[in-house]
Amino acid sequence: MDKFIIKGGNPLNGTIPISGSKNAALPLMAASLLGDSETTITNIPRLKDIYTFNNVLRVSGAHVNFEEEKNTLSIDPTHVNHLEAPYDLVRKMRASFYMLGALVGKHGEAKVSLPGGCAWGPRPVDLHLKGMEAMGINISLEKGYVIAKADKKLKGGTFTLDPSSVGATINLLLASVLRAEKFVIKNAAKEPDVVQLCKVLIKMGADIKGIGTDILTIRGVDSLSGVEIHNDPDRIELGTFMIAGAMHPDSELTLTGCNPEHLGDFTPFFKKTGAKVDIDGDVITVKAPEKIKPVSIKTEVYPGFPTDLQAQWATMMTQADGNSKVTDTVYFDRFSYVPELVRLGADMDVEKNTVRISGKTPLKGASVMSTDLRASVSLVLAALVAENSSEVLRIYHLDRGYESLEQKLQAVGADIKRLDENE
Repeated sequence: MDKFIIKGGNPLNGTIPISGSKNAALPLMAASLLGDSETTITNIPRLKDIYTFNNVLRVSGAHVNFEEEKNTLSIDPTHVNHLEAPYDLVRKMRASFYMLGALVGKHGEAKVSLPGGCAWGPRPVDLHLKGMEAMGINISLEKGYVIAKADKKLKGGTFTLDPSSVGATINLLLASVLRAEKFVIKNAAKEPDVVQLCKVLIKMGADIKGIGTDILTIRGVDSLSGVEIHNDPDRIELGTFMIAGAMHPDSELTLTGCNPEHLGDFTPFFKKTGAKVDIDGDVITVKAPEKIKPVSIKTEVYPGFPTDLQAQWATMMTQADGNSKVTDTVYFDRFSYVPELVRLGADMDVEKNTVRISGKTPLKGASVMSTDLRASVSLVLAALVAENSSEVLRIYHLDRGYESLEQKLQAVGADIKRLDENE
């Protein structure tokens, strides 16, 4: 396993290109199985989760060609004949569960392992399964696998997501666009990933109304065609680098290839810290404040503050001039990073789903360990401003969601190296 060695204290200055979104790409990859011809997706990031899902698609019989140097992925679904997503692949990432909706939607049956993924807490798939049952799909569980079977045409119905769920919204869309006469998803997720998927499905020939709202109405069509798609930029990577650019008083970063609208409520909160933000089309420039103002946040479903940026925000607040708190209303137990930040010198205290942060505390280098994707990058952010050197272990979590992280940081002045953990 690899680790990062980071010598802190360097300001970050320069330009960072934002990669394509992993969270947006994975549903598009699943959706490609619904088509009768090849789909090509550009702006695909080179990440472990992408490679894993490529293998899940290949197991089903799809032909997958990933031109890594061009960040372009082509998927030909015409030879899909193995309607199963096995445990040894699905356990590596939860998004493989999208195969359930894609396979039962296209072929009328599927056998998909219950998912694995990040270790920070359960994300039940009950909503996915109950929604499919409401659609008329027969669902059974057998030795850790979900077995789904559907008639050629289902009457459909209505299902209310409680709570709203991105993953369940996506899976129900994939299952219904070819299979249900009419299916209504209430309290549907409105995240950019869902909106992009809906637009792509329509381009393929689907009938979906209510895009961008919390009520989606799907009317099944007989067939879908493969299309060419340009994947959205990664809003979580963007927010992460905006925070990195604010944490050292001499930093100024220019972030290119962005979609600022996808940040939702993050940007207004970010500006309250005193950081200067300039938005010019798809370019965002962030200049760090002399002193970071403490700003408390509470995560919400989109367009509220993203749960995937709360660990990074809490890390920034350790360097703010005063006290703040971060509350996660989406996932209550997403604070595994806190003990590791405390090892670096942070003054933080977790109570239920809230972490209280006393700032500003000087951070000092130490050895810390990643436990999940976003926790990993919060430790990198802390190490970048800590005195002396830190080592961040288990960075394979980072490789799931951040493309070329150390190269991007090195290009703007960070002293960061990747080594084998035995070195």
